[in-house]
Amino acid sequence: METLQQQLQRTGDFLSLTRKHEWSLASQFSFNVTHQTTNTHAKVTVLDTGIIVFEPINRATQKDIVLSSGVHGNETAPIEICAKLVQQLILGELPLAERVLFLFGNPAAMNIGERFVEENMNRLFSGGHSIDQGQGAGLINKERHRALLLENTVRDFFEAGGSGEQRQRYHYDLHTAIRGAKYDKFAVYPHTHGQPRKKQQLQFLKACGVNTILLSNSPTTTFSYFSARQFGADAFTVELGKVKPFGENDMTQFVDVEQTLTRFISGQEIELGNYDAKDFNIFVISQIINRTHENFKLNFADDVKNFTDFPVGEVLAYDGDNVIKAEQPGEAIIFPNAHVAIGQRALLTVIPTSI
Repeated sequence: METLQQQLQRTGDFLSLTRKHEWSLASQFSFNVTHQTTNTHAKVTVLDTGIIVFEPINRATQKDIVLSSGVHGNETAPIEICAKLVQQLILGELPLAERVLFLFGNPAAMNIGERFVEENMNRLFSGGHSIDQGQGAGLINKERHRALLLENTVRDFFEAGGSGEQRQRYHYDLHTAIRGAKYDKFAVYPHTHGQPRKKQQLQFLKACGVNTILLSNSPTTTFSYFSARQFGADAFTVELGKVKPFGENDMTQFVDVEQTLTRFISGQEIELGNYDAKDFNIFVISQIINRTHENFKLNFADDVKNFTDFPVGEVLAYDGDNVIKAEQPGEAIIFPNAHVAIGQRALLTVIPTSI
């Protein structure tokens, strides 16, 4: 009978293996691969379901790269992009120049086609898995255990590469949005705690086809903020279009991000050019609106797109007796979701800015 390792080496289909074992694998395993044309070698280590590391053998590296997807199970385009890269690496079709950790965040949610099973995983990092989030304290469900595992895996991966002063650390957490957007691809730049924003990273995102950037100026419990804060990584939450079921994504819409990530992990040059502010749409968060009452209602239609702006004084939402209005010129909505758990974010508003 073919073992999991033999099956993976034959097919390179790590996503199918992950979905068949949605919460865990019985044991870790590793093997070496050889690139078909360059004859370079890499070590592949499967640490758990949805967790796989690639490391060049006998080759010096400078970068430690984390590519995560599927933290929300129904956000399939990034999962398919990463699954293809993993397959190409396993089958020796893509050379490897840097250490790379791929994470498929929530396989159980993938299998039911939902954002999550019990709890929104992208609110469970930076210790959010072990504190009271409105559903009780501590590690009370499998998604909280999974978030803790992902945190520890990222920590081990970065620390195994060497100290942060010696290494370049990156984490791109790839998502898609629930609703459409005026700018269909955008990235959230986590709070930097006073450190300057890096224009070169914005140039990298532009090469991925992402030129709309949302600057966060407060701590969060998202995966990208965890890596940025704990390990000094250049980390972003990257939104690539709109939620669609597996197999229904138009992958021609993601050529830029796929090609740029391919070049990034294989050590090929990426032409970034000079930074030009006119190339970007940059916003900063204005209001963070949490749902605090059962009676919460958004005051706009479900098909209103992310980054739609509202006049000053326009009512955006009702939270019990509280009326939330647009407060500043050009204020736009993003990530509206009236159905989040009480205590969680139901809406952000943003205003244009620059860096």
